[in-house]
Amino acid sequence: MNIGPISFPSRPIFLAPMEDVTDIGFRRMCKKFGADMVYTEFVSAEALVRSVPSTMQKLTISDDERPVGIQLYGREADAMVEAAKVLAEAKPDIIDLNFGCPVKKVAGKGGGAGMLRNIPLMLDITRRIVEAVSLPVTVKTRLGWDAEHIIIEELAEQLQDCGIQALTIHGRTRAQMYTGNADWEPIGRVKANPRIHIPIIGNGDLRTPDDVRQAFDHYGVDAVMVGRASFGQPWIFAEMKEGKEERIEEGKMDSESARRGFGEKLDILEELLRINVERIDERRGILHTRRHLAATPLFKGIADFRSTRIAMLRAETMDELMAILEDIRRRFA
Repeated sequence: MNIGPISFPSRPIFLAPMEDVTDIGFRRMCKKFGADMVYTEFVSAEALVRSVPSTMQKLTISDDERPVGIQLYGREADAMVEAAKVLAEAKPDIIDLNFGCPVKKVAGKGGGAGMLRNIPLMLDITRRIVEAVSLPVTVKTRLGWDAEHIIIEELAEQLQDCGIQALTIHGRTRAQMYTGNADWEPIGRVKANPRIHIPIIGNGDLRTPDDVRQAFDHYGVDAVMVGRASFGQPWIFAEMKEGKEERIEEGKMDSESARRGFGEKLDILEELLRINVERIDERRGILHTRRHLAATPLFKGIADFRSTRIAMLRAETMDELMAILEDIRRRFA
């Protein structure tokens, strides 16, 4: 599979762009464990045009995480075009247009999935950005605004006609947010459309190697994108590619392989903590890491872990948090 000049191996797995999650430390960790492409946190066109420092910092990428995409969102065509030109100067491999974010502060103002209620504007923005930059332009969107307006099959052809070089489809409507189950049937129909010749990337509820196999085997997508399932487990990309997941069953931490796997994964989370603290500062680095410690399935197999979890998520210094993690290691690894 190719996106513009970028070649990918068979059945590639991408890390989805996620606000406050896919910072450079986490992206590089996921890349280390096999993510075939990673994306930055999405950036606001309006903030980019105004050179807001916190937004400009999101454009920092490193060569060891390539290929990397930067995702852009906004609601004004002129600002989106100007912002895309700024993004191109940061030299990502791909510029991805966010027409899928469902959160109220984005979609409610007409950006992200809000564009699903103004298709002419979506297409105008897409066409103008494709013409304005030399980098491959891709789009990420949803099935439609709600269950009464599933428009992705027609929309996919329209976006392709605008010149995009790949399309990622999340199998939910905006109205669903992240509730219910992702519907992959419309994604499969887009891929089976003989008029579609760009790569189709499937997204939504990919949590296990079996989920990934079904996405490729049953729905025929060219690539898949993993989002929330990566929280607290950047190693999930390796597990998905190996076709097996390693879960520690509750109360069964006594085997040598379980203890070894637990210890190795704890090493990864500790490394992520160190990276975040060194990259930002102690307070914010811990905050960035907390969401992964809270979400990781690594601790879900441990009985009577509640008090330890609370202490871990309340720790305010690097030394305090590392001491708790090392105590967990002594007890369970």
